[in-house]
Amino acid sequence: MVGFCQIDLFIPACHSLKEKRFAVKSIKTRVLNKFNVSVSELDGQDKWQRVVLGIALVTNDQKIVDSTFSKILHFIDNDGRVEIIDHFIDIL
Repeated sequence: MVGFCQIDLFIPACHSLKEKRFAVKSIKTRVLNKFNVSVSELDGQDKWQRVVLGIALVTNDQKIVDSTFSKILHFIDNDGRVEIIDHFIDIL
């Protein structure tokens, strides 16, 4: 079973692509290290304050997918640098 979560983020404090890259890299690294998932920037590379992250998880239990993505969303939401605009979860 493969779980996929797409998260659309707003980064209000960024005023340049350099600031954005630093914030996004930090978030991606922290999520990767804490939850052992794959994280990639899917869209918004040319926008200062927007980014779309894709997160993938492979497991044999849907409860683990639901629980992990819930924890990741809470973790990112508690990061004071970003706001979650939208997200969706898909399980294959």
